[in-house]
Amino acid sequence: MTELSAREAELVSAHEQERPARELSGGLRLGVWIVGGLLSVYSLVVVFWPIEAIEHRMTFLAAALPLVFLCYRSGVPPLVRRLLRRGTGAAAEQPAAAEQPAVAEQPTAAERPSVADWVLAAVALAVLVYPLFDFEAFRERGSGAALTSVDIAAGLALTVLLLEAVRRTVGWSLAIICVIFLIYAYYGSYLPINWTIGHRGFDLEQIVSQLYTGTEGFFGVPMQVAASYIILFTIYGAVLDYSGASRFFIDLSFAAFRKSRAAPGRTVTTAGFLLGTVSGSGVATTVSLGSVAWPVLRRAGYPKEPAGGILAAGGIGAILSPPTLGAAAFIIAEYLQVSYLEVLLYATIPTILYYLGIFLAIEIDSRRFSTHAVEVDAPKAGRLLLRFGYHFSSLILIIVLMALDRSAFQAVVIATGIAFALSFLDPEHRMGPKRVAQALAKGALEVLPVTAVCAAAGIIVGIITQTGLGLNLADIIVDLAAGNLILTTVLSGVAVMLLGLAVPVTASFIIAAVIIGPALFALGVTKAEAYMFVFYYAVLSEVSPPTALSAVAAAAITGGNTYRTMMMTWRYTLPAFLVPFAFVLTPNGQALLGQGPIGTVLLMTAVSAIAVAALAIATGGLAGWPERVLAAVAAVLLLFLEPVPIIAGLAVLAVAAAVHLVRRRRRNPA
Repeated sequence: MTELSAREAELVSAHEQERPARELSGGLRLGVWIVGGLLSVYSLVVVFWPIEAIEHRMTFLAAALPLVFLCYRSGVPPLVRRLLRRGTGAAAEQPAAAEQPAVAEQPTAAERPSVADWVLAAVALAVLVYPLFDFEAFRERGSGAALTSVDIAAGLALTVLLLEAVRRTVGWSLAIICVIFLIYAYYGSYLPINWTIGHRGFDLEQIVSQLYTGTEGFFGVPMQVAASYIILFTIYGAVLDYSGASRFFIDLSFAAFRKSRAAPGRTVTTAGFLLGTVSGSGVATTVSLGSVAWPVLRRAGYPKEPAGGILAAGGIGAILSPPTLGAAAFIIAEYLQVSYLEVLLYATIPTILYYLGIFLAIEIDSRRFSTHAVEVDAPKAGRLLLRFGYHFSSLILIIVLMALDRSAFQAVVIATGIAFALSFLDPEHRMGPKRVAQALAKGALEVLPVTAVCAAAGIIVGIITQTGLGLNLADIIVDLAAGNLILTTVLSGVAVMLLGLAVPVTASFIIAAVIIGPALFALGVTKAEAYMFVFYYAVLSEVSPPTALSAVAAAAITGGNTYRTMMMTWRYTLPAFLVPFAFVLTPNGQALLGQGPIGTVLLMTAVSAIAVAALAIATGGLAGWPERVLAAVAAVLLLFLEPVPIIAGLAVLAVAAAVHLVRRRRRNPA
């Protein structure tokens, strides 16, 4: 039921930024998978026998970066080609079948790495292995002693290689941004002396020392996250996938909701949440889910654009939701120096509010579009839970182990082992040696783009730290907003969204955290609130026009209009855009991150739930314009989470209800 057709597989490769782009074959494919599998084994072993942090990150990148040049084409990435084609309006209204080949193309000579690719892979290996031969001497040179000419050459070569790696994996935007920061570091002394962002300037040796030998550059926190957290979770997701969890999650979702007109929409949303636990990617979840869910939504009577909106909103929700969240959540844990479990707690209430908003919108749309229940050929939910419910155990175990003070690293490794062991309960998905090898290789290959992004983002973080640009830009933002927290927050949200249109979620979070974070800190926002605000807006860039990758993927599946699908997705995800303002703008907002007395947490959650319901009414289209305007005003007031605005919001919502009753009686007199 969950197998992808050739068309859906092609969509994944066209849209998904986190999968290898080349279709390798033969001995080369086997070699790449062997190296990937060994990288996964190394990452698992280091959890229990750790080595020095920088040495570990350098070793990890030495294995991962050469694979990028072998697994990714040197031409324009499929993602960029797709967006360019969308931008010119080509085939905007054509069904997905017209846009995609009916049969996946067979690998050709163009799929094989060129001589240049092999050279780049060899140079990447050399410049990363070179320091490891005498690591202590290398660290000493970087911590004060002069770098050698070989150090400088290797550092410059690695910089160029990382720029090329991110260009191949996620497009030109991030590479260009990195180049701008490098130029700024070198030529900053030429800026007018009265400019806030001016600095004394740094030569090549100083820049290389900062990026190549320190803990603020290539091998900083983002790289630590990729080499420790993310690789372990991609391995875990691959093991879950190969053990049959993906199929179980979708089957269970379709079995759970069968009776009502809103059941198809709720089913798709629930399936997206569960499937996202395995894929860890909004676009991949949207595409994988769409192969099964779009026929069901179509039979239920959903138009193409609302169906695409449901698919995209369900897919992106998995990145916002415990127990896995997205890659940026691991970086939050490192920046805050808290356990990953605490970050999961921060995200719990916003997740509840997010899905509450989607379910309420689905209920309204089921009436607006006169949808109906659909019979789906799936086993009974009870039977599925009895037979395959063990797939939930490893997910629950991660939370339990972290609650028992086990590290996130150890928790996910143990959960991976449990998922492997439980696979033997299902003969069809029993993980023998071949499946284990495939899962290990898949886990490593799926982390390659994130690794390239995190290492390249180290260029930006390193330059910002070296030049003091972060604090200077924070001052500019605060001054531009005249010190007003509301205006600063609005400007910050817009800035993160605009940044997210150009670069992937992980990179946009890292950049925004070091630039926008200090601006919010300066106005009294706590680090947890600021980083979670940036996190949500970085993730939501995937459903924000004009790019909205998840919505583009959903429109390609349903054949709907791309722009209208984006707007429907935006409507379904609206609570996620507004709730972050609540926990930044008001002291009681921290309750939405699970912080504070339990009574306050419950009360603020209930008030926020009413606000989300008011938003659903305002955007739903069933009520008249007077009621919808009043409901929108009520929602905004309620999300201030202070006594006076709450009372005012409830009063406005009561007026909206009264107006609706009066208007309905006039339309339908007794």
